[in-house]
Amino acid sequence: MEFVENIVSAVSDALYSYILIILLLLGGIYFTVRTRFAPFRLFKEQLRSVTEKPKDGKSVSSFQALMVSTASRVGTGNIVGVSTALCLGGFGSVFWMWVIAIIGSSSAFIESTLAQIYKRKGNGECYGGPAYYIETGLKSRPLAVIFSVLLILTYGIGFNMLASYNLQSTFSAYSFYDPKISPWIIGLILSAIVCYCLMGGGKRVLKITGVLVPVMGVAYILVSFVIVLMNITVLPSVLERIFTEAFDLDAIFGGFGGSCVMYGIKRGLFSNEAGVGSAPNASASADVSHPAKQGLVQVLSVFIDTILVCSATAFMCMCSGVEPAKELEGAPYVQKALSETLGSFGPIFITVAMMLFAFTTLLGNLYYVDKCIFHILGRVPGKTFMRIYHVIASLVILVGAGLSADLLWNISDIFMGGMTLINMPVIFILSKYSIRALKDYEKQRKEGREPVFYAKDIELPHEVDCWK
Repeated sequence: MEFVENIVSAVSDALYSYILIILLLLGGIYFTVRTRFAPFRLFKEQLRSVTEKPKDGKSVSSFQALMVSTASRVGTGNIVGVSTALCLGGFGSVFWMWVIAIIGSSSAFIESTLAQIYKRKGNGECYGGPAYYIETGLKSRPLAVIFSVLLILTYGIGFNMLASYNLQSTFSAYSFYDPKISPWIIGLILSAIVCYCLMGGGKRVLKITGVLVPVMGVAYILVSFVIVLMNITVLPSVLERIFTEAFDLDAIFGGFGGSCVMYGIKRGLFSNEAGVGSAPNASASADVSHPAKQGLVQVLSVFIDTILVCSATAFMCMCSGVEPAKELEGAPYVQKALSETLGSFGPIFITVAMMLFAFTTLLGNLYYVDKCIFHILGRVPGKTFMRIYHVIASLVILVGAGLSADLLWNISDIFMGGMTLINMPVIFILSKYSIRALKDYEKQRKEGREPVFYAKDIELPHEVDCWK
């Protein structure tokens, strides 16, 4: 097992030390310039679009699609991932998480707009994602299937096992925790609850995430704000350390594999997923009048995830006075930091937050997996197939609770890196259609009209199910 962990770790470090950093940063900068800084320039339009309701009142709304993608983004990585970045990369990693979110928001717009343009309709519902715009836009089903398989491995296995492990690890601070038995008991309970929700289908997932995500997000940010106010005197020195360590060139280039840049980008990408190709699977399900609307809405998800929730974790840890250390990486650092400020209430709050974050992450991830299974099979499978799949997906969650944290982090990073290596070049090739859609949207808004989209308006050369 140690040999396997070393190989997986080496591959992960190589992927994130060079290839993905260049791909994500250059891609994000290119899309930011091409959209004329749309994520910042059109903030009011983002808020306007997220409140749009479907015409029939029954289809998936823009807000519901946002909540599914946010449920997957806002998860245990926002707590444990940020803690790990601080303990291994230092305070400067927070700055690089912000950078990857700000730059990546334009990538999120491009990929989600493409998902809307190339979405399909079946059984009265919309569905789509990277697999569909790869297959239709590039006319390459083999590449689309490879992407779907990578997504299933990433979200159905890697991320879900990791979420399960992160959740059970928060209970290690309690006296009843037995490292030999407790992880399996907690994993079993979690997998049973998730299995029950999955048996209710996609509609139940949408309803649950639509309620839990806003509630848990607001509560978490409020508590972190209170903690920062309680320690307001140390805030200036914390901000100074963030920027000083972020640009400590000797430390960065002296050991880049363990630097704040690498950990910031790794955990930032893991958290906000911009450019990875996951959120478009949720974006395609929304019933909107124009693809650019959902692209703008998905920008909000990136900001909610990294700028708000990840920053909330980072600041309540950094302002606590507890110094990050390698032996505290993960949940222990967050628990110790909150105990220092909130006393016995701190670990309890983090445990509850982790339960909600993990639960919604698991459901959001498996929603994505469903869509990719449908794509590979070319149809919605029968009930028997789905029941077997849901049981297997639940067993994966159980297994993840008892594995090694380092191995799970690295496996998840590699699978996610594979998705990104496919998705970023694809959206670069097809981005001109997202840009045209954005221009069409802005033109109609300037004319005082409610934007309505037709494929012919952007000279789309591909046959699509919608927008005719």
